[in-house]
Amino acid sequence: MSTPQAAAAGTIDVGGDLTVNRLGFGAMRITGEYILGEPKDREEAKRVLRRAVELGVNFIDTADSYGPDVSEILIAEALHPYPEDLVIATKGGLLRHGRGPWPPDGRPEHLRAALDGSLRKLKLEQIPLYQFHRPDPKVPLADSIGALAEAKAQGKIRHIGVSNFSEEQLRAAQRITPIVSIQNRYNVDDRHSESLVDLCEQERIVFLPWAPISNLDGNPAVQQAAEKRGVTAYQIVLAWLLARSPSILPIPGTGSVSHLEENVAAAELELTPAEVAAISGLV
Repeated sequence: MSTPQAAAAGTIDVGGDLTVNRLGFGAMRITGEYILGEPKDREEAKRVLRRAVELGVNFIDTADSYGPDVSEILIAEALHPYPEDLVIATKGGLLRHGRGPWPPDGRPEHLRAALDGSLRKLKLEQIPLYQFHRPDPKVPLADSIGALAEAKAQGKIRHIGVSNFSEEQLRAAQRITPIVSIQNRYNVDDRHSESLVDLCEQERIVFLPWAPISNLDGNPAVQQAAEKRGVTAYQIVLAWLLARSPSILPIPGTGSVSHLEENVAAAELELTPAEVAAISGLV
């Protein structure tokens, strides 16, 4: 088999002016255990990032809370100066205080400081896609999104996205500024955001599924398709996401080069309508 390329998945437009291959990379797992601190092998983490780009991945998703800070710093160390077609998306609005919960902080002053920190760590003058990581129940949504809209007007952000949002929250954000992406949990086992996937397709918003690989043993159709094709269950569920909607941009993450190559190879898989229906539980 030829070297797998992310380009085999086709392309998608982010914000109407950033065209990327439709299989990205999530940079959460290049950090330490529990997404805290440095990875066990810092050089391996950087090799993963470089190999992703070699395989045609030109969309990398990260967040200031991954580490915290570690993921963004590693991306810059491994890839700066960046390829012209590389789109780096990051997020702000969550705090890390150890292995426990990730508390939200949507205060405008926090988001402004987080954004400036991400610009510095990533060595960018403008973040191509900056996402509000999660609504903060203690802060009016309009205040949080308004701060990002101001930063966009200042040229610090090119496009604004949201994460862990309901449709109601999305509509509220859209009344303040254009929203080009939604990043919610979504996989074959957890489809609470099903209606949002359809909405994104209708409105040409990019849907970034986090935790795209989950509970593979719980879906017999996934195992059957993997055995029939001689591929892994991981590859089947990524191929299912690509087939589910043209608005979906999967961002599987890993800290291993071999696992990365396995994930990217899913871009070359094209499931049949019958396989998609079976995995979706429609037959």
